[in-house]
Amino acid sequence: MDWQGQKLSELLMQVMLVGFAISAFVVGYSMGSFQMMLLVYAGGVILTTLVTVPNWPFFNRHPLKWLDPSEAERHPKPRQATPTPSKKKPSKTHQK
Repeated sequence: MDWQGQKLSELLMQVMLVGFAISAFVVGYSMGSFQMMLLVYAGGVILTTLVTVPNWPFFNRHPLKWLDPSEAERHPKPRQATPTPSKKKPSKTHQK
């Protein structure tokens, strides 16, 4: 799954879960059944999981282009910043 696919998957998950929560509340309230509300929401969670967790082809529309190993050797690696010495004054120790 590429980066755009991960973003789409998370957006779908959030929208679907909120949608199923609202619809479960409406169904449960209209029928006066807490059990029915939980069943509708549980079904929504399962459906959301089936849509967003597997690596479906529509999540791979923007694949990353990796460099070949020979091409990667030509480009310098990023250097880590070297820690600069601290300019703090030494703390005074109290002796008893």
